[in-house]
Amino acid sequence: MSSSLFTLILAGGEGRRMGGGKPARLLGGERLIDRAVAIARQWDDAPAVALRSCRDNGTPNARVLQDRLDLDGPLAGLAVGVEFAVREGAERLLLIPADMPFLPEDLLERLGEGLGAENGCAIASSGGHRHPVCSLWRLDRLASELPHYCASGRRSLMGLAEAVAAVEIEWSTDERDPFFNINDECDLAAAEAMLD
Repeated sequence: MSSSLFTLILAGGEGRRMGGGKPARLLGGERLIDRAVAIARQWDDAPAVALRSCRDNGTPNARVLQDRLDLDGPLAGLAVGVEFAVREGAERLLLIPADMPFLPEDLLERLGEGLGAENGCAIASSGGHRHPVCSLWRLDRLASELPHYCASGRRSLMGLAEAVAAVEIEWSTDERDPFFNINDECDLAAAEAMLD
């Protein structure tokens, strides 16, 4: 993939509903974080993983960035990713989470096609739900808006996307939701069944 793209995997959540350590949980014998890195490598040879603590969830073959500790939630990971991507000279940032193991292969392509000149972000949606953790951002717009947004005290990733005029790109859920999210043990069991 072009060096103008930087791909960031969000893995800083505590996973309390699963007893912690969610990115290290196994799905089909593979850690969720390893699966996410493999998915990200479809689009970027050198993705990075954002963690709350760099001691969390060892991530072989992936760069590790520490979440901004003055922020919470996905915004903390995105913020450190923006700083890194700007230093690297990237033009776009693709954001994906560690806990959506069935992301569509056409994610980057379709988000990129939907990202018009007037939009700073393209967000995946499915089944009537928006997925701001699966999004493609223009770094010039994002880097400009992020400090103002953080200074306002707002912390919603969707709010930030709206501030840069996000566009939504819809995926079908006819076969299964490609943005199925693992939040608890029941979700993990359901994901295992989907592998069969």
